Amino acid sequence: MTQPELPSAAHDARLHDALTRYWGYREFRPLQRAAIEANLQGRDSVVVLPTGGGKSLCFQMPALVRLDGGFGLIISPLLSLMKDQVDGLVASGVSAAALNSSLAPDERRQVYADLDERRCRLLYVTPERLVGDGGDAFRARLREWGLRFVAVDEAHCISQWGHEFRPEYRRLARLREDFPDISIHAFTATATRQVREDIANQLALREPEVLIGAFDRPNLNYRVLVRAGVKDQIRRIVDRHPNEAGIIYCVSRKEVESLASWLDGLGHQALPYHAGLPDATRRRNQEAFLDERADVMVATVAFGMGIDRSNIRYVIHAGSPRSVEHYQQESGRAGRDGLEAECVLLYSGSDFVRWRQMLDQSGELSDTSKRLLRDMERYAAGTRCRHRVLVEYFGQTFDRDDCAACDWCLKELERVGDPVTLAQKILSTVVRTGQSWGMGHVIDVLRGRSTDQVTARRHHELTTFGLLSEMPIAELRGYVDQLTQQDFLLRTDGPYPVLQLTDGGVTALKGQSEVALYRQPRPTPGQRRQRSDGDPATWDGVDRGLFEALRQCRTEVAHARGVPPYVVFHDNTLRDLARRRPTTPHELLDCYGIGARKAEDLGPIILDVIRDYRGEPDTADPDDLDPSSEPS
Repeated sequence: MTQPELPSAAHDARLHDALTRYWGYREFRPLQRAAIEANLQGRDSVVVLPTGGGKSLCFQMPALVRLDGGFGLIISPLLSLMKDQVDGLVASGVSAAALNSSLAPDERRQVYADLDERRCRLLYVTPERLVGDGGDAFRARLREWGLRFVAVDEAHCISQWGHEFRPEYRRLARLREDFPDISIHAFTATATRQVREDIANQLALREPEVLIGAFDRPNLNYRVLVRAGVKDQIRRIVDRHPNEAGIIYCVSRKEVESLASWLDGLGHQALPYHAGLPDATRRRNQEAFLDERADVMVATVAFGMGIDRSNIRYVIHAGSPRSVEHYQQESGRAGRDGLEAECVLLYSGSDFVRWRQMLDQSGELSDTSKRLLRDMERYAAGTRCRHRVLVEYFGQTFDRDDCAACDWCLKELERVGDPVTLAQKILSTVVRTGQSWGMGHVIDVLRGRSTDQVTARRHHELTTFGLLSEMPIAELRGYVDQLTQQDFLLRTDGPYPVLQLTDGGVTALKGQSEVALYRQPRPTPGQRRQRSDGDPATWDGVDRGLFEALRQCRTEVAHARGVPPYVVFHDNTLRDLARRRPTTPHELLDCYGIGARKAEDLGPIILDVIRDYRGEPDTADPDDLDPSSEPS
C-alpha cells in the first residue's frame, strides 16, 4: 500500500527530521534511504545489510513518517531482541510494543488497547504468533488495526539453503494471501544469491527491490590459527584486550562450561551461555554481558542473534563453525562501533569430521550442509586475504590488493622453503597407505608413531614412516588442510573421511606442479592500526577520562531503568560527547546519536557529568533545558 505523496522537498525534510529527532543521526548509512523509500512506495524488498549496517532503522522509520496512519508489523525470532528494540524505540519517543509469551496479562491488555486506539506505530511478534495456534484470528485483528507493511527480520531463517533454517518461517507465505495489498520486506545480515532468491520465493514477494550492502568490514582483523594448546591460544588473545568485551564460541556445551570456569579463575569476568542452562541462568548471564557487568561470554551458537553490544573488541571461535554464513555473522558481532576489533578462528581438520557426525546424528546432514561445511573448510585452510575470501563468497568484488587487516596481508604467515618436497612426502604417504585412511592415520605414519593401526597394517615399514617426526601435529595438519584446499588432496564425505589424491595431486607428486605451503601464524602482536577519518567511530580527540565518567553515568541510568546500557547511548555517542564536551542542550543535539527526545530526557544528566568532570558550577539557564526552544 503506497502512502500519499509529499512534494520532494517536504518529503526529504520529513525523513531528515525523523532521523535527527528520534535517532540523533545527521545522515543515512548506505542503502538505508533506498530501503525506506521502497517501503513508503509500497514495493516489496529484500535488504541484506551486514551486522552493524543499520537494518532496524530501515523498517522502523517508515512506520513513523507514513501519512496514511496504520502501523508496521515486525516479525522477529527472539524475545530478547524484541525487548531491546522496543525499549530503544520507547526511549527515543516512538510508540512501539511487542506481543509475546513474556508479557503479563495486564501488559498484554495494554498493548491490545493501544492497537485498538491506533496509538501503536510498530508491533513486534514472533512467527509462531502469526502462523501458530490462534494465528488466523490474530491476522484478522491486524487488518482491523490498520496494518500497512510487514518486515521479516533474520529472514535467512526462511530459506532451506540458509544457515539457520526454521520451518515455522516457511509458513509466513500465508501473509501474502491474507494481505495482498501491503508490502512485505525481508531483512538479513547474511545471504548468498541462492538464499536471497529462496527468501523472495518463499515470501511470495512481487518484483522485490533487492538491496545488498557491502560485506567487507575493514575494521575487523581476521586471523586463523591451527588449534594447538587452545587455552594458551585463547589466553594470549584475551590478554591483548584487557577489560574489553569479547565472545568466545565453542561447539559443545562441555567446552563452554570448562572455558568459562577457567577464564573466570584467571580473573576475567567470564560467563557461560548454552541451550542446556536453565532459562533463568541464560537470561541472567546474557543481561550481565549486555549490562557490561561481565566482559567475556563463552557460548555456543545459541548466543548472539540480536546482541546489540557495540563495543565487542574480539570474537574467538574455539572450533570451526558449520558454515561461512555462521562465521561471517558471529564474527561480525565484533566492532559494531566501527573501531578495530579482532576475529580469530582456532580450527582443526577434526572439526569438520565432528560436524558431519553431529549433523548425521541429528538428521540434518544434507547435500546443502555438506557444501556449507566444505566452504568453511576451504576458508579455514586457505592462504589468501581473509577479507577477499569472505567478500567474494557473498558474490561481491573485493577491489583492494591488500586489506592490511588479516593474517595473510599482515605477513603473519611464513612460506615454507621447499614446499614441493614437503608436499611430496605427504602425498606419497597417502598413496602408500592405499588412499583409504584419514588424516590422523597419515600423520601418525609421517611422524613415526607405531600405533596399533599403523603396525597392524605394517605401515611402520613404509619408506615414508617417520619422515616428519619432528614436526608438530598442528603444523602438519595445517599442511594437509592446505593441500586439500588447493585440490591436491580430496577428503571424502562419510562418517570416516579418507584422504585421496586428485589428478592435481598426482601431478604434484611427480614434481610437475607448483605448490605453495605456509606455516601457521606466529603469536600476533598487540599493536593496532588507528583510523583518523574524523567519524564518531574513532578515539581521535576523545577525553578518555570524560568518556569513562560518561560510561559510568550510562551504567547507572541503564540499571535504574532496567535496560542494557546501549539502549541509553552507544559507545560512539559517548565518544562524541567526550570529544565535543557540550555545555548546552543545543550543543547536545550536534552530538552523534542524540535526538530531541534523548536530549530532553537525558541532557541535564549528561551536562551535569561534563560540568562535574570539568570542575565547573551548574550555570545553565533553566530555559535551556528544553531543546525545542532552539531557534529554527
